[in-house]
Amino acid sequence: MFIAMNRFKVIKGSEAAFENVWLSRDSHLDKVPGFVEFHLLKGPEAEDHTLYASHTVWKNRATFEAWTKSDAFRAAHHKAGDNKPLYLEHPQFEGFETIQTVGGGKVMVA
Repeated sequence: MFIAMNRFKVIKGSEAAFENVWLSRDSHLDKVPGFVEFHLLKGPEAEDHTLYASHTVWKNRATFEAWTKSDAFRAAHHKAGDNKPLYLEHPQFEGFETIQTVGGGKVMVA
């Protein structure tokens, strides 16, 4: 599996607006081959921001990369620039190849 994450430093006081953007959008992910699951994570608060992360699990890196080049990706992100006033800097992308998964009584090694 492949995990794609974006970290957002959301300006203090903008948390509700940021969450509403995510909760009200059509992600188009349910139509994408290789998509497994999505999580929006709220993390610790700092003096000037609250950390959030979007966390998406994919069958493999190739299916994630295909998503980033798809019409569904463009549709899901067409208004992303409108939300820049909600966070301090450009979101930080991090991509991870799964080495080991533990869960449901099973241990899987990639």
